Amino acid sequence: MKKLVSFIFVIASSVGFAQTYSGATGPISDDGVANDFNLNVSGLTPSALNGTHGLINVCINITHTWDSDLNINLIAPDGTDILLLSYVGGSDDDFTNTCFSQSATNSIVSGTAPFTGTFKPMNTLGNANNGQNGNGIWKLRIVDTYAADAGNLLNWDITFGPSAPLPNVFTSSNLPIVLINTFSQTIVNEPKINANMKIIYNGPGVTNYVTDAPNAYNNNIGIEIRGAFSSSLPQKPYSVETRNSLLAENDTILLGMPAEHDWCLLATYNDKVYVRNTLANKLFDEMGHYGTRSQHCEVLINGQYQGIYFLCEKIKRDSNRVDISRLDSLDNIGLQLTGGYIIKNDYWDGSNSWLLGYNPIDHPTYDVHLVYDYPQPDKITPQQKTYIQTYVNSFESALYSPGFADPITGYRAYLSTGSFIDYLIVNELSRNNDGFKKSWYMHKNRDDKGGKLKAGPVWDFDWAWADIPGCSIFSATDGSGWAHKINDCGPDVNSNGWYVRMLQDTTFQNELKCRWLTVRSSLLDTAYIFNYIDSTALALDSAQMRHQDKWGTLGVDVGTPEIGIQPTTFQGDINLFKAWITERIDWLDANMPGNCYTLGTNDLAASESVISLFPNPTTDYAFVNMENSAITNSTIISISDVLGRVVETYQINAVMNNGMMIRLNNYSNGTYLCRFIENGNDVVKPVRLVIQK
Repeated sequence: MKKLVSFIFVIASSVGFAQTYSGATGPISDDGVANDFNLNVSGLTPSALNGTHGLINVCINITHTWDSDLNINLIAPDGTDILLLSYVGGSDDDFTNTCFSQSATNSIVSGTAPFTGTFKPMNTLGNANNGQNGNGIWKLRIVDTYAADAGNLLNWDITFGPSAPLPNVFTSSNLPIVLINTFSQTIVNEPKINANMKIIYNGPGVTNYVTDAPNAYNNNIGIEIRGAFSSSLPQKPYSVETRNSLLAENDTILLGMPAEHDWCLLATYNDKVYVRNTLANKLFDEMGHYGTRSQHCEVLINGQYQGIYFLCEKIKRDSNRVDISRLDSLDNIGLQLTGGYIIKNDYWDGSNSWLLGYNPIDHPTYDVHLVYDYPQPDKITPQQKTYIQTYVNSFESALYSPGFADPITGYRAYLSTGSFIDYLIVNELSRNNDGFKKSWYMHKNRDDKGGKLKAGPVWDFDWAWADIPGCSIFSATDGSGWAHKINDCGPDVNSNGWYVRMLQDTTFQNELKCRWLTVRSSLLDTAYIFNYIDSTALALDSAQMRHQDKWGTLGVDVGTPEIGIQPTTFQGDINLFKAWITERIDWLDANMPGNCYTLGTNDLAASESVISLFPNPTTDYAFVNMENSAITNSTIISISDVLGRVVETYQINAVMNNGMMIRLNNYSNGTYLCRFIENGNDVVKPVRLVIQK
């Protein structure tokens, strides 16, 4: 129903007046489903919305406990979507006489419940004043993201008047621009809808304009919303499948990443520094494992700006991703049956997982399921299910046996300790609880290609690199706490708890300590990490302002709550992020278990020249301990087999932390001799190295 409120006569060349319209009311369901309350605008004069006359005010009255459960958007007749508020007010109640105007002094994110007064919305109201006809159906869309706290919309209205705010028009970026057209279809959780995607990227340092011809991609895609909790947030993450003109999947190179057809457009709503995921993937990759490649970009969907995303590879079996053997439906016997597999500790149901035969050693009442990822649950054969279940059960039987630490018959016979150590380091560095319960990928190749279970790739760091409430492990503000002990927090998905047992093995502890010392002197040096953060922040500086104008998350707890007062500037968030990393690394330096030396080394006289390899026997790499040795930066390490043939040589470029790491991924099982040569002569006595994969 239209309600004409007032006429405002302006002593000027024209006369302007405000018109206010009221919308439908009702209960707000708390099931995560959008509640749309309609408002019919008719007889609006003038009807075209622009800066001269347009939308200037929105007011709401809502009763609701726990305000931060609510996301509230205004949808214009042409589909323009304006976020009014999201995750504000914490556990407090109600929105009482809450109004939104671009002329307000304070943003809604700085207000407190019940938010009585006038505030700037998270998105500008000016986006509606784009020349569209204001007559039609407007919607107030309210989504209650959590159960148990319901509410009611008591009333709401919108006002049109003179001197209206203008839209923020996105025209160019230094980042790749991704344009998606859904042909008026709504993107849903599943199935994928067919759409068109264009990517504009003119290269580093060159400005990209939305009016440029697409030069990085211009073809069909399938697209759907992805994620669990993240899909409830205002900025949606998406799964994307590149398709050809016949709508069949089509392997394609995107932004320099190897050709494939499965991709992700991951939202950064939770991440106000935009690097939580990309930094973790980068570190894991540089440790010698596959880490998903990605590229920051700015996205428009149906002409509506959506902010900063990162386009990245989906984790899957592929020679350029998780490089393991292909398993077909006929590979059900012999060597072919042994790999490859991808499994994960994740959300599960009865159709996609199996129940482990052992409970976590630290929580013996917790059941744990592992999920089939490759082959997919609907494609894996009964024989393949039996094989991977039996393999994991054999590993757990060894892990929980009295002789679990035996290098031949214990748990090491089934898994690559090197990959599990690096996975542990990245997830503990970021104190990532999800990495041990619902985003923990593992893979196993065929027996003739290594065959042992490996940890990774790393994935999902939205709830990492920060102090978050809810459990002492993650709420600690001094950098302390072990993320792999997530079962102590009563998680929504139980962790298998394998690390708790492995860390009872002194050899595993020592191997972890050696690896930590090695990567701390290079990849995990704060100068190296901060250089990546600062250089990325510089590249995103303009884009983040547009992103914040769209989503308005600065200074407020968003999807992932953080402890403490949140910075209100981008640079403030960057500084907080780096300070947190410094404190976390300091704690890990002081608390990382183990000793990086072979037993007996410390008992030798300081003047005696000593060299040793650890661990020995080993699988993937060895730490060369050079403490008190005659090794210099000009020494060459020469590794030969039992026939005296040189397999590989290493030049010691720098002696750091009394040693260096050598990788042994491509070696066969057997005994090798390591010589340390300078000017053609052995510097120290050669050392025997045993490799057992």
